[in-house]
Amino acid sequence: MLTAVEICAGAGGQALGLEMAGFGHEALVEIEPSACETLRLNRPGWNVVEMDVRGFDARPYAGADLVAGGVPCPPFSKAGQQLGSQDERDLFPEALRIVNEVRPKAVMIENVRGLLDPVFAAYRESIEAELTGLGYSCGWKLFNASDFGVSQLRPRVVCVALQAPYWDHFSWPDRSDTPPATVGELLYDLMSDNGWEGAAAWRDQAAGIAPTLVGGSKKHGGPDLGPTRAKRAWAELGVDGRGIWDQAPGPGFDGMPRLTTRMAARIQGFPDAWQFAGRKTAAYRQIGNAFPPLFAAAVGKQVAQALRLGAKERIAA
Repeated sequence: MLTAVEICAGAGGQALGLEMAGFGHEALVEIEPSACETLRLNRPGWNVVEMDVRGFDARPYAGADLVAGGVPCPPFSKAGQQLGSQDERDLFPEALRIVNEVRPKAVMIENVRGLLDPVFAAYRESIEAELTGLGYSCGWKLFNASDFGVSQLRPRVVCVALQAPYWDHFSWPDRSDTPPATVGELLYDLMSDNGWEGAAAWRDQAAGIAPTLVGGSKKHGGPDLGPTRAKRAWAELGVDGRGIWDQAPGPGFDGMPRLTTRMAARIQGFPDAWQFAGRKTAAYRQIGNAFPPLFAAAVGKQVAQALRLGAKERIAA
């Protein structure tokens, strides 16, 4: 089995996707206790390292096939000040340090689309230069989660880097020809679970995919569905974005329902069996900040294929 070391693992969206792609995890580094508990709850056999990635010594994992992660988005997000390297939350330098310590065959890092803005051109070039100096070729690609069957727009940038023998075998995943389910189709069974008579009418109204779920930061993020523009988009789908409910609406409910954490998790692409530790706000933050598993799996499968093809080529030579 191919092996991976993952940083900023969160609730396990990327880890689950990489597992689907054929990777086994040697270590998952995460600082938030509730997210670490989520990882342990769902995969008791995973080696969850609960600590700030800045203090993580990756040298014991040297030789793992992949270093992956979703470093914090605020330094590059249009919703923030886009301070980039001047933002104390920028963990790209730590990711590169860990790549240097592990020297994996492949690297896979995801972030917000703002990272591709012209203001960060020099920053991206510096990352590429460091990876090149370590013997990697790399590329950046913008996808929407909906390209891979997720019922949510969620644009994300992925950086993939591979050592020279493997890079020629890598290609970005193809977008799915099948459109994702609408929010109504996806959530109807959950929305009608408590006997709400209006669930069928709501399903028909919620005839599009979701806007990007927003988990927010520990300091600012609350259990709502994002800024005003996002709330308007949710309202067009018949969803009240001002908060998260503990359960689906019941008989006699009149108005726009809110999502539950389970509904939000399904929109993000988590399987229903995936459990989230912590109270409602902590659970929703984990869900909203996750990398959709199906998205991660699509890229991860291409990385895995490149590694296997490259290995066969080296053996044949």
